[in-house]
Amino acid sequence: MQRKHIFILFIILAIAQIAVPAQMIFNREAILKSGTAFKFKTEPVDPSDPFKGKYISLNYELDNFKTKDTIWMRNQEVYISITNDSLGFAKVISASLENPKKGDFLKAKVNSYSEYDSILRFSLSFNEFYMEETKAYSAELAYREAQRDSLPDNTFALVYIKNGDAVLDNVFINEIPIATFIEK
Repeated sequence: MQRKHIFILFIILAIAQIAVPAQMIFNREAILKSGTAFKFKTEPVDPSDPFKGKYISLNYELDNFKTKDTIWMRNQEVYISITNDSLGFAKVISASLENPKKGDFLKAKVNSYSEYDSILRFSLSFNEFYMEETKAYSAELAYREAQRDSLPDNTFALVYIKNGDAVLDNVFINEIPIATFIEK
């Protein structure tokens, strides 16, 4: 009788170990298929982590918003409503503690609020872009060089957003995916 209970518990545990990662993957894929695509201007840094592997750490120009609200606390979840500017890049239209009822928005964390200049600074969840180990260093060099280029809008991240969740799809240099760009 005890063996039967252990076997049933084992089966339940095995199913849970498969179901949880599968659900995470399906949620990300659903955002990529039916979410809204936004281009975020980037400012790169390329660290290496022995546990995470090679990746490009991305800083975004869109990391603050001018607001007179003084309700912000560090590490607080905030909803950032966004739209596209005239050049096709994401821009903030509002920040709120409440989930917006309409429009595109994403969840972020409050870094700080300056009452002096009324600036809310926040961090976005999609700040790491993982690459194949052999291409990461070349990508870092190409990205740094592109950032020094005279064109201000030549590097960006393509991010899909749906119901506040965001998935980083790719990083681009001069409208070319970074992996393709470094192969040239």
